[in-house]
Amino acid sequence: MSKSEIYSLDSDKVAKATDEWLEKRGVTKMGIAELVHFLQKDYFPGLTPTDCVAHVEAVLSKREVQNAVLTGIQLDMLAEQGGLMAPLQDMIKHDEGLYGCDEILALSIVNVYGSIGFTNFGYIDKVKPGILVRLNSKKDGEIHTFLDDIVGAIAASAASRIAHRKQAEREGKTTPPLD
Repeated sequence: MSKSEIYSLDSDKVAKATDEWLEKRGVTKMGIAELVHFLQKDYFPGLTPTDCVAHVEAVLSKREVQNAVLTGIQLDMLAEQGGLMAPLQDMIKHDEGLYGCDEILALSIVNVYGSIGFTNFGYIDKVKPGILVRLNSKKDGEIHTFLDDIVGAIAASAASRIAHRKQAEREGKTTPPLD
């Protein structure tokens, strides 16, 4: 194998593609930050959605998260195009309740941020506030079977990151956990 044939992918390209595809699918960092605020506002009264953006960006900076985002968006788009085999096509198109693989992909994001991330994810997946309402509506002709769970997982992870950092601050620790 020659040097030109060796696989190499620039991390900046993956991060840029992740940001671009989220925006193309109508998801902004502020939209996710509003979900984070929804999850944490009762615990940290001075917290604003703007404060939450930095935590969303930190979660999105992780390669595991970027991989999940790109994979989920691709699967949703293939379903929109009718490009999946039967019966998978119908399961994803209709967001089949027993399918579950969409949540499993999202949990790969949450797993990076500990058990509080799991509880945050379960809650936000159940109540579906903010941008999750649109992603679940199926009115725009787009399929977001994976993306709605991924967005919820990013928000749950960012909320977990805030909780861990606030606890570290209360304990006077200089190095916050879970970067």
